[in-house]
Amino acid sequence: MSLVAAAIEQVGIPTVVLQFLRDITLKMKPPRALLVPYHHGYPLGEPHNVRLQKDILQHALNLLAHSGPPPVLETYSHSTNVEETQNVD
Repeated sequence: MSLVAAAIEQVGIPTVVLQFLRDITLKMKPPRALLVPYHHGYPLGEPHNVRLQKDILQHALNLLAHSGPPPVLETYSHSTNVEETQNVD
């Protein structure tokens, strides 16, 4: 999805991707990425947990307002609601 996001950004549409693997994300450098601690196929966490899913989506959408230059990487942690935001060069 990182390559698709980069191509979409080239035509002026901002994107955010949900990623599972930090190492791959650091290599691919999508414009904006939210690292989630869930299994493949479940980027929004457990099924039917609407509160958690909304929280993840809100965190992802908040990346669109980040003032730094891309790429921006944020780690989502629901258990402590702690975020780590950084620009990745």
